[in-house]
Amino acid sequence: MASGKIQKRTVDAAQVGDKEYYLWDTSLKGFGLKVMPSGRKVYLVQYRIGGRGGKTRRVTIGVHGSPFTPEKARAEAGKILSAVKLGEDVAERKTRRSREYTIDGLADRYVAEHVEVHNKPSTLKEIKRIVEKRIKPTFGSLKISELSKSRVKAWHLSMKGTPYEANRALAYLSKMLSLAVNEWELLPHNVCTGIKKYREDKRERFLTEVELKRIGGALRELEEANSAPMGCVDAIRLLALTGMRISEVLSLKWQYVNLTDGIIELPDAKAGARIVPLGAPGQVLLQSLTGGEYVIKGPSSPKPLSTHTLHKFWEKVRIAAVILDARLHDFRHTAGTYAAQAGFNAFIVRDLLGHKTMSMAGRYVERSADPMRKAADSVAGRISAAMDDMQKDNVVKIEGSKP
Repeated sequence: MASGKIQKRTVDAAQVGDKEYYLWDTSLKGFGLKVMPSGRKVYLVQYRIGGRGGKTRRVTIGVHGSPFTPEKARAEAGKILSAVKLGEDVAERKTRRSREYTIDGLADRYVAEHVEVHNKPSTLKEIKRIVEKRIKPTFGSLKISELSKSRVKAWHLSMKGTPYEANRALAYLSKMLSLAVNEWELLPHNVCTGIKKYREDKRERFLTEVELKRIGGALRELEEANSAPMGCVDAIRLLALTGMRISEVLSLKWQYVNLTDGIIELPDAKAGARIVPLGAPGQVLLQSLTGGEYVIKGPSSPKPLSTHTLHKFWEKVRIAAVILDARLHDFRHTAGTYAAQAGFNAFIVRDLLGHKTMSMAGRYVERSADPMRKAADSVAGRISAAMDDMQKDNVVKIEGSKP
């Protein structure tokens, strides 16, 4: 029904009925007020697309009250009707907008349709951690069209204190936006394109024999003081004696271990299936461990040792050995360095460590393990001799340990 010009006294005087009804403004055609049985009074605009026979559209402006007074609602209605005159279907635009992905939704689709399909479980875990920690808290509620390059640059800058993680977060955000542009056709362009990553200093550190001796002594001290969670010492020794990756050691199952041939056959390592040759010390270590599904069992046996528990214990080892800059990954660099120092060529070293090369990954299975086992014997023997040295001059005494 028409009501004259919609003003505050008109709105206040509108009586609530059993059914909703409309009051239409006579001074601005299409501007109206919907009065609902609940008592809510809502400003809206009604217009027709395509002339007299076209479809009628309605666009809600807002509920009467703060911030929408009749004057503010009328001004907003004027803007909408002006856009309609220029050919824009405002109601359709708002409908599309309401269906648009948020960054939260896009991130979930990225993980479900891309990461879970194409990446390994360890990579999936890390991507999900950064998505939940770095991306969603900042951008999650934004519609994907609201994300701008300036916002992304400011976000990346806010993480300059952790450049490596900042770069990973930017890479994962960029990948999900790239999928939105190129595969899912949700966006016209990727706003992450052109944002410069932080410089990452590559660190290639290996442990000297003196440092290995101190680490070996620290491991014994911690064991004697009952300060070593189940599986931690065995995991570190296996890392040191084989040069395997942390993920390879912690996920290692007995079904992959072939002590008869002195090898470990990994079906799905980082660069594909590969053979890990075992030197004599590595074989002795494995022979000393008990069975079950996993080689390295954690405190919650029979479950495998967790990465968190291992890294937490490694902090104790570093402090006890007074080698504060050592990382678990440095054992891998140490194995490669010692192999090279022993005169083994780069081809053997790559195969020993399972690095990706120009050859097909199947080469790891096809080639005889004998040359690599010779390298493994040399490397593991040198490392074992250093770590098993009983001299403790350079080891910090653990409180409560035996004399």
